[in-house]
Amino acid sequence: MRSKSIIKQKSVAFALRIIKAFRFLKEQKGEYVMSKQLLRSGTAIGALIREAEFAESKKDFIHKLHISLKEANETDYWLTLLHESDYINDIAFQSIQADCTELIKLLTSIIKSSKCNPNASTIINYSLLIE
Repeated sequence: MRSKSIIKQKSVAFALRIIKAFRFLKEQKGEYVMSKQLLRSGTAIGALIREAEFAESKKDFIHKLHISLKEANETDYWLTLLHESDYINDIAFQSIQADCTELIKLLTSIIKSSKCNPNASTIINYSLLIE
């Protein structure tokens, strides 16, 4: 039996936080533009991680995770803008940004490990990095 992937779990939990933040921003703050961007980039992180599970090659696996990393970085940008424009308070921002930073660190580590692992010759080995 395979163990649960920490990055998959964390990306789903993060996406759910983003969805709740989107609802709050839309319904309570009346903010529609930045919150929509946040929703798009924040939920794309996990979707790309899931895509990487069935990558066609090591290069494809790394590429999909790299796009996920870019989405995480973009999400951090939208969170910063929302915070700096007073749509998100300090406590909420620090909490959700910490989760985003953790995903960035995990993705960076997996990408580096994938690039440096010469023994990973099959898709199964690549997907084990996110298992």
